[in-house]
Amino acid sequence: MRILKAALLGAVFAVSSAGAALAEGKTIGVSWSNFQEERWKTDEAAMKSAIEAAGDKYISADAQSSATKQLTDVESLISQGANALIILAQDAGAIGPAVEKASAEGIPVVGYDRLIENPEVFYITFDNKEVGRMQARAVLAAMPEGNYAFIKGSSADPNADFLFSGQMEVLKDAMDAGKVKNVGEAYTDGWKPENAQKNMEQILTANDNKIDAVVASNDGTAGGVVAALSAQGMDGSVPVSGQDGDHAALNRVAQGTQTVSVWKDARDLGKNAATIASILASGTGMSDVPGAVQWSGGPNGVGMNAMFLAPVPITQDNLNLVIDAGWVGKDVVCQGVAAGSVAACN
Repeated sequence: MRILKAALLGAVFAVSSAGAALAEGKTIGVSWSNFQEERWKTDEAAMKSAIEAAGDKYISADAQSSATKQLTDVESLISQGANALIILAQDAGAIGPAVEKASAEGIPVVGYDRLIENPEVFYITFDNKEVGRMQARAVLAAMPEGNYAFIKGSSADPNADFLFSGQMEVLKDAMDAGKVKNVGEAYTDGWKPENAQKNMEQILTANDNKIDAVVASNDGTAGGVVAALSAQGMDGSVPVSGQDGDHAALNRVAQGTQTVSVWKDARDLGKNAATIASILASGTGMSDVPGAVQWSGGPNGVGMNAMFLAPVPITQDNLNLVIDAGWVGKDVVCQGVAAGSVAACN
């Protein structure tokens, strides 16, 4: 992990240095799937700051969870003169025509956090299978045996399956041994917390509330899960996973209603995406981006240029990491936490 982090930091420095010099004055268009989740606001702030610091112009659009609107958004960004695009895809399949249009006009595309499986797209994300492994490890450590529920992400987002694959890798031996039983799993349309809550409620009903652990794939879905558990008086007694380091989730970790939030420092992801887009806008080939690796791990095995950043699982034991990094204030993390119960809140 330390070696990987060191390599990534070197890549960030190299990319930043090159980007600032190569693409000053370019317009970078960013298509966001939605701003419902706290996470994307953090990404945007870091991305916009990096783009403007490099002397480039930031323009953006919010698809508001609509794959159809996102196609129109991308066309609009192109018409506004975007020299490169960063796309957080609402639907990885539906975004195809927009990518083809951009490619036809010689506009490079960065697939942000969610896979757009196309060789003309540069893919940047965190190692999502490892995120899934970290989620499952934390839940398994807290509950080595019992009935497990799996609240997955959106079926339109390949990350949902990457995460689930990583979770299954960790849990396979316990499941094969009969120690862990999958008693319910469901995709969460749009990654929306309210849909996750409904899914969890249905799984609880189907199992007469006999659920011992929940592997939820992000903090939004974890929030929906905890709400469903709370309605049955089960919050705090059932381990729940998440990811993204959402402030509310980190507070749930401190309070003990969520076991882990795998922290993906969106500031680093946003900065890297901005600099990569700037480099590509200047005419640099995707394979020449510092830190780029060749990758073909998508569902269709398409060869792509990619960059993967390292995630960090946050539990009660290391909450100080996000506080010390300036990701979130101690007052936010520790709100409502009993004095002396969590080291980071002392």
